[in-house]
Amino acid sequence: MDTIDVSNLNRQFLFRPSDVGKPKAVVAAEFVMKRFHGVKITPHFGKLQDKDEEFYRQFTLVISGLDSIEARRWINNMLVQMVNDDVESVKPLIDGGTEGFRGQCKVIMPTFGACYECSIDTISGQTTYPMCTITNNPRLPEHCIEYASEVLWKRERDGEKLDMDNPEHVTWLTEKSLERASEFNIDGITRSLVLGVVKNIIPAIASTNAIVAAACCNEAFKIVTSSAPCLENFMMYSGSDSIFTYCFAYERKPDCTVCGGR
Repeated sequence: MDTIDVSNLNRQFLFRPSDVGKPKAVVAAEFVMKRFHGVKITPHFGKLQDKDEEFYRQFTLVISGLDSIEARRWINNMLVQMVNDDVESVKPLIDGGTEGFRGQCKVIMPTFGACYECSIDTISGQTTYPMCTITNNPRLPEHCIEYASEVLWKRERDGEKLDMDNPEHVTWLTEKSLERASEFNIDGITRSLVLGVVKNIIPAIASTNAIVAAACCNEAFKIVTSSAPCLENFMMYSGSDSIFTYCFAYERKPDCTVCGGR
C-alpha cells in the first residue's frame, strides 16, 4: 500500500516527479505496459493481508521486494500454509532486499527447504542507544536525534503522536536535534539522518537495487522455464569493500514455528 515519495525518484526509472503521491504499483504497471506493448499487468494497491489464500493460488511464484520483516514473514507463512498434496499448491518465494551497498536474494520452496522463518534469527534488529548516554553524555549525532524524539517530543508535545511522514514533525525534530548537538559541539545532523534514525531508513543505492533485482529475475526465469537449477537457497552481495558475493544453503529447522513438521 505504498505511494511514491520524492526520495524514490533517484533510484529507479519507473517514476517521475509528476507521479509523487500516486500508488507505486499502479504507476509502475502503467509505465511497463506503455513501454512494452502486449504486456498485461494487473496492479493491486492495498495490503498483503487484505488478500486471501485464493488470491495467491493464482500465481506461479511470488517475488518479494518488501520493505519490512513483518511483511516478509506474513507472505512466507501464507505460502507455507497453502501447501497441500497437490504439487501446484507449492508457490516458490523469491525474496530480494538491499541495505546500502549490501543486498541478498533468497529462493524459498515452501515445505521443501528452509522457509524465511528458519533464518529469522540471523536478521539484526534496529540499533538502539542507552538512555543514560542519550540524556547525559551524547557523543554522536544519533544520540541527539534520539534525545529529541524520545525526550523532547514527549516533554514539549505531550499527547501528540510523532509522525515521521509529516514534514512539520520532521522539521521540528531536525531543529531540536541541531540545538541539542550544538550544546555538545556535535556535528553531522541532517534531515536525512533524522529520518534514517527515527524511521530506521537505510539509504538505497540504485546500482545495488539493480544487481539484486536482476538476481531475483534470473531465479524467476530459471524456475518458470526449468532452464537451469535455481539458487539453493541464499545469495549475499556486498559492494562496500570491492565486490563480493557468497552463496550458501540455509538448513530447514525441524522446530520452525512456520514450516516445522510440514
